[in-house]
Amino acid sequence: MQSQSSVQLFKQGPSAEIRLALYIVLAVVLMVVDARWSVLEPARQGVSVVLYPFQRAVHAPGDGARYLRTWADATKAVRMEKEALHRQRIELSQVTTTAAQLASENEQLRRLLQVTDTISQPAVAVEVFYEPPNPFNRRLVFNKGSAAGIRPGMPVIDEGGVVGQILRVTPYTAEAALLTDENVSIPVQVLRNGLRLVAFGGHTESKIEVRYLTPEVDLQAGDLLITSGIGGLFPAGLPVARVDDIEHDSSTGFGKAVASPMSRPERYRHFLVLLVEESVPSLQDAKQFYE
Repeated sequence: MQSQSSVQLFKQGPSAEIRLALYIVLAVVLMVVDARWSVLEPARQGVSVVLYPFQRAVHAPGDGARYLRTWADATKAVRMEKEALHRQRIELSQVTTTAAQLASENEQLRRLLQVTDTISQPAVAVEVFYEPPNPFNRRLVFNKGSAAGIRPGMPVIDEGGVVGQILRVTPYTAEAALLTDENVSIPVQVLRNGLRLVAFGGHTESKIEVRYLTPEVDLQAGDLLITSGIGGLFPAGLPVARVDDIEHDSSTGFGKAVASPMSRPERYRHFLVLLVEESVPSLQDAKQFYE
């Protein structure tokens, strides 16, 4: 009986266990040699040179992602820094504007204090609260009222002269009619010759008028009008306006002087209210009296 034998198609080498043992021994030998001598350094460098392109190719996606992340972070940081610098520039501009405004207001307040030194009348410093949006009346509302001793009829001045007169008050606000308001009239006199007249709020914006001038009235362009003190409404000697022009009406025979106020209420926020006696007549009573 013939024994069956398998056909060997491939040449069989050492078994896997033998190869593993050989590799382990080889690895140990190489480790010992590499630790004690440098004979393997050229081989290591050669292998490193050969593997470097493959290492770069493997690390390329991670390096690209890190580069993009770094670029995005840098762009975001630059944008935030730009926005911060823009905000800082705006804040510095606001600080500069506020400082200039405060310096201007301080200078005006110093001039107001100098005005109080020249008059014997007690006064209250007020600040503009708001301006009523009425094109027909020229008014200002201040931030102080009857609680500060302000009463209707009291005059309002600045360092330039008379600004207007208090019309109505509440405990914490006061409304004043400006000198150019058509409801305001004020007794004045010409500084040059002492001529006494009455000035009214003009129909022209930012002007006052001296009406019903007879031909013999000695009034010229450039004359300074000051308060006469008659009637007790305003202390005597406060600057009121300077005459710009004198118009003559041949049909009526009377003339009219147009003058520009010395005060500048549209430029400032702080004024003085003169605390005159409460027995002073009201604005409407004074208007009726002088008319």
